Amino acid sequence: MAVGKQHEQADIAIIGAGIMGLALAYTALRAGRKVVVFERDTRPVSASIRNFGMVWPVGQAAGPSLQRALKSRRIWGEVAAEAGIWHDPSGSMLAAYHADEWEILQEFMTDAPAKGYDCRLLSPGEALALSPCLRAEGLLGALFSSTEMIVDAREVPERLIPWLAARGVVFRLGTAVTSLENSVIETATETWSYGHAYVCCGSELETLFPEVFEGSGITKVKLQMMRTAPQPGNWRMGPALCAGLTLSHYSSFAHCKGLKSFRERISETAPWFVDWGIHVMMSQNGRNELVIGDSHEYGGSHDPFIREDINTWIIDYLNGFVQTPAPEITDRWYGVYAKVPGRTEFIARPRPDVTVVTGLGGAGMTLSFGLADDVLNGNI
Repeated sequence: MAVGKQHEQADIAIIGAGIMGLALAYTALRAGRKVVVFERDTRPVSASIRNFGMVWPVGQAAGPSLQRALKSRRIWGEVAAEAGIWHDPSGSMLAAYHADEWEILQEFMTDAPAKGYDCRLLSPGEALALSPCLRAEGLLGALFSSTEMIVDAREVPERLIPWLAARGVVFRLGTAVTSLENSVIETATETWSYGHAYVCCGSELETLFPEVFEGSGITKVKLQMMRTAPQPGNWRMGPALCAGLTLSHYSSFAHCKGLKSFRERISETAPWFVDWGIHVMMSQNGRNELVIGDSHEYGGSHDPFIREDINTWIIDYLNGFVQTPAPEITDRWYGVYAKVPGRTEFIARPRPDVTVVTGLGGAGMTLSFGLADDVLNGNI
């Protein structure tokens, strides 16, 4: 232990104050544990704030992943109410404008309720009645799911961190962990003894346990997103929206036999959607801004610049199924998250006193609170 440094003690130490780290802190606090959270930035600025703010159970494959997402959704409702976080249990709608898309939705619904999805098919008239911005021309129908909820990803840490701190969670923001050995965390100015540590950030994993990172299969995914100014007159879009491209992105639809011919059509008619992993969604936050995206580039490192051709393809596709009062884009950004292909998370235990929980891909908002509950209660 370093001489001259202040020494503290906690039951649970968490490295990374993204949504996974905050979910673990919330869960541990509810269990009566003394918790400390370390975050190298002065505030969370990475993937956890650079997303739609969608809690999206309908995208998860039936089985354990869907059940975890539904549990996470229930916990989100509690968290948002307790911490004063804006949230909208709007549900979601996937609109079909091509025959093959409508056939996949019908196929999906043959056993969706039995698998645990709370969905129903809508006629064009029913879909248009729920959404003031869906385009009527060519609309064949839609899949409505009741389980989705929207939060403002930027607001979550702003609200949740001080709420947790007021209830006893210790935060060390702007503090990098330099060593994690013998149940002691070391920073530039402090040491902390802990009962168990959770590493919840891919970059911290790469630094603290490089051998674990090397064998993890984690890849980094770059996504591009956009946001409009607040819509006028308190206009609200209704359910979060997506369309046909989303069918090929989420694992919940992977079993549908009609997906093969759908993907072939997209590859032949619009290969750039496949090349850049584009599927198009839109949500609306509590500031009445519309959040639009996204693309998916996979690899170990990425170009730091935004590609305007990708943004143009996203907007062009969006304009094919929605129309909004004020569509002008005011903000553009990209995010990078960690993902293990074919898995919903990466969990490792490099030592008895350390658990790594990362690699939730684009489903951090959807799965984190359910995963935190499972990890801390020994269910995974």
